[in-house]
Amino acid sequence: MTETPVLTPELDEVTRQKVRGLVGLGMRGRLVVVGSERVKIEAQKGEIFLAIIAMDVSRHSLDKVVPTLRARHIDIIEWPSAAELGAVVGKETTAAVGIADQALARGIRDVISGTPSEKPRHAFRSGRKG
Repeated sequence: MTETPVLTPELDEVTRQKVRGLVGLGMRGRLVVVGSERVKIEAQKGEIFLAIIAMDVSRHSLDKVVPTLRARHIDIIEWPSAAELGAVVGKETTAAVGIADQALARGIRDVISGTPSEKPRHAFRSGRKG
């Protein structure tokens, strides 16, 4: 059985700042779920594309959500502090944040890996003929 990959052995401050910005953007757009129980429920429904888990929380909190994420093959980003992760989403602390939008999850993965994804090509039309 293969385990879900953990994307972050250790993040530098610049990368963490970029991820915080993207998660904050997701919060404003309601593309993020907060808390281990909500992340677990949404993951079971297939609504989570990426999870960020604080590594300084209790084993009990981790045991609530991590097995579900692994069973669903959802990538996990390890975050150093529940307080820092909570501050990103407007809480005092949180054990888990789930990203419920594929594009946002891809953007965060790209920041972590250091490789920008291809920008989508859109066909623009001017309103004029000729």
